[in-house]
Amino acid sequence: MYNLVSCEQYTRERLEKLYELTDQIAANPAAYADKLKGKIIATLFFEPSTRTRFSFESAALRLGAGVISTENGNAGSSTAKGETLEDTIRVVMGYCDAIIIRHSEDDSSERAAAVSSVPIINAGAGSGEHPTQALLDLYTIRAKRGSLDGLKVAVMGDLRHGRTIHSLLKLLSLYDGLTVYGLSRELFQLTPKYVKFLKDKGIKYIVCKDFSDIPKDVDVLYHTRTQAERFDKSFSERVWDAVHGAPQSSEQFVVNKKILSKFSEQTMLLHPLPRNEEIDTNVDNDPRALFFEQAHNGIPVRMAVLLTAIS
Repeated sequence: MYNLVSCEQYTRERLEKLYELTDQIAANPAAYADKLKGKIIATLFFEPSTRTRFSFESAALRLGAGVISTENGNAGSSTAKGETLEDTIRVVMGYCDAIIIRHSEDDSSERAAAVSSVPIINAGAGSGEHPTQALLDLYTIRAKRGSLDGLKVAVMGDLRHGRTIHSLLKLLSLYDGLTVYGLSRELFQLTPKYVKFLKDKGIKYIVCKDFSDIPKDVDVLYHTRTQAERFDKSFSERVWDAVHGAPQSSEQFVVNKKILSKFSEQTMLLHPLPRNEEIDTNVDNDPRALFFEQAHNGIPVRMAVLLTAIS
C-alpha cells in the first residue's frame, strides 16, 4: 500500500518514474480509461477546494473509478458531531479503495495514514504540505524547460504559511545546482525550518526585498496569495500593525505587465491559485503566464498518482 503524505517520500528516480507515467497518460488518456474500473475513490475535504477536488475527481473518473465525496467535511460529516479524524478514516476506509484528504491540521495526513487500511493521499494539510500541487507545479516546469537541474526559482508571497511552496522546495531539492530566491514581506518570510532544509540540501537561498533582487533570467516566478485563513489571532494582529490594514490586503509584490517585462522571455510565471491581487489580470495573455495550464496539468499528474497508489 502506498500513502502520499509528504514530498520527502520521493527520490529523484521515483519522481521521474511518476512523470514518465504522467507523460504517457497525457499522450494517450484513452488507454487508461478502465485502469481503475471497479475501484472507489473517497475525496474527504474539510477545507474549501476547487482545483484539487475537481481534478482528483476528474482523474478518478477518467480512470474508470467511482467517486464518493464530501466537500465540507467540518459541517457535512460526523466531524460536526464530534467524531475524531481517526474515527472518520476508520469508517470511510471501509467504503473505498483510497482516500484523498484535505484538512486544516498540519499532521492530518500522517494521522490518517496511521489508522487507514487503504492509501491516503494528502490534498493539502494546514500550513504543512500539498504534495500533489507540487508534483503538478514541477511537472509544468519540466514540460517547458526539460531539465530540472540548474534551475533558478523565485518563490514569492506568503512563504511562511504556503504549503504549496513547502512541498515544491522539497521536490526541487532532488535536483542539482539550484538557486532559490525568496521575496515576501518580513512577517511572511520562509521559516527557519525550511531555510535550514535548503541549506542542508546544498541549495543556495537568497532573501529578496524587491523584484529587482531577482535576476532577469530567473527560470520561474512562483507567486502565492496571502494565506489569511492560517493566521492565529496573534499573527493577525502583527500583520495589521505592519501593514495598517486587513491581512487580505497585505500583498505588496504585485506582478503586472511592467514587472513581468523586466524578466526574460523564457521566465515562467506560476501560481497554485486561487489568486487575489498578487498577479494582475493584465498579464493573463502573456505566454509566460502558465497558471491555468499549470492547473490543468493536475489531471494527468493526479491520474498517475492514483494509479501508483492503488495499482
